[in-house]
Amino acid sequence: MSCLGNILWFLFGGLIQGLSWCLVGLLWCITIVGIPVGLQCFKLAGLSFFPFGKEVVYGGGAGSFLLNLLWLLFGGIALALVSALNGIIFCITIVGIPFGLQCFKLAKLALMPFGTNVASKIG
Repeated sequence: MSCLGNILWFLFGGLIQGLSWCLVGLLWCITIVGIPVGLQCFKLAGLSFFPFGKEVVYGGGAGSFLLNLLWLLFGGIALALVSALNGIIFCITIVGIPFGLQCFKLAKLALMPFGTNVASKIG
């Protein structure tokens, strides 16, 4: 089911969300200081392209907290709003609810991307 879900996700919204993460990553990589932030964006773009069968594990310390604060000011809020809006639109129909839940997972991730790990679900 996760393979079919990922294919449908990619066709009906994942491509745009993943490309938006790539665009923000490119903007961060323009500056030397922003390269670590841009690399994190590229890692999370992969999750945005194919989110089914993966889960996000949150953690981190003070450094992650400071980076998350900077991230919110310079790009995170826009990505979170787009993902949340897509989630609301998907949840209007019963068939779209699994896709909406993935959008909400990505919206939360867009608010706190640092100190997170993406792991494959087993089973």
